[in-house]
Amino acid sequence: MSILDQPSSSSLSGGGVTRRQAWGLVGLLAAAIVAWLVFAVWPQWLNAILISKKAFVSAILNGLTLAGLYFLVASGFTLIFGLMRNINLAHGSLYLLGAYIGYEVTSRTGYWLLGVAAGFAVLAIIGVVMQVFVFRRLEGDDLRQTLVTIGISIVAADLMLAVWAGGTYQIATPEWLDGALTLPIITAVRSNGASVFLTYPLYRVVVLAAAIVIGVGLWLMLNKTRVGMMIRAGVDDRAMLSASGVNVHAVFAIVFAVGAGLAGFAGVVGGSALSVAPGEDVRYLLASLVVVIVGGMGSITGAAIGALLIGLAEQIGLVYFPTYGVVLTFVIMVVTLAVRPQGIMGKAR
Repeated sequence: MSILDQPSSSSLSGGGVTRRQAWGLVGLLAAAIVAWLVFAVWPQWLNAILISKKAFVSAILNGLTLAGLYFLVASGFTLIFGLMRNINLAHGSLYLLGAYIGYEVTSRTGYWLLGVAAGFAVLAIIGVVMQVFVFRRLEGDDLRQTLVTIGISIVAADLMLAVWAGGTYQIATPEWLDGALTLPIITAVRSNGASVFLTYPLYRVVVLAAAIVIGVGLWLMLNKTRVGMMIRAGVDDRAMLSASGVNVHAVFAIVFAVGAGLAGFAGVVGGSALSVAPGEDVRYLLASLVVVIVGGMGSITGAAIGALLIGLAEQIGLVYFPTYGVVLTFVIMVVTLAVRPQGIMGKAR
């Protein structure tokens, strides 16, 4: 049993403070420090240590928006891999294919929202096809699922390279998403006493808001609806759910459609914020794996926490440890596995 698994009601050193209360105090202290770093005017010595307040706050905001993008990809992955125990190593290819489809639809029609809808819908259909013709035939065989989906990802990567070549594409966003927001964060004070406020791209804020909305929606679907109840029951005891008259295969097909559709949606959103290029499939597959491992398999809340940790680690490392920044991601994963092998919000099996 790890430290985090011990009963939260036990008091520390015989006092009246429970372990949960102690962690709550630590969290409040950390939140207060971060709030001071973000909203207070920094002294010169702190600017000298952390480069500048603008660099620090921009790294935090970039980490949050990257975490939102990672969550959009990993939420679909945690539904398929973490919840249903189906190993789909072609999930990164679904992301990249959704990005290419969104690029084609947006560039041909001029409607970005239509490209987003197409990315979700087409990949949802592909997810159903994969569930029916691949995973339904390989139920319970993890090794074959791994090998087959690796093969699918390789073939898909070559086909996408043949169709769209090796160039880098950018999905055009509509005018109403262009521009920047002026945030109530003072980055400097001019000699005349005027405050300089931080500006941040509007589109990145919208991506973060969309990730929050989708995350809350998925949590409500899984925990507060009849469909979510059937999904969880089908994972725990498929035979009993089938005996009660529920079409288990149809339920699992719906889960695959949602998971693959979210990957396609994230591809269009990510291709608009960053770029679309060969190799992005591997990057986002690896990110999804790390997020699910850190957050806990099958947990939407865990996926959000994992995405937040990985996104912040990547962006802060990029600013302050550019040479070793990528190592931070794997340090987080190793520490999590050492302290809590099932993930932060995962359940021991």
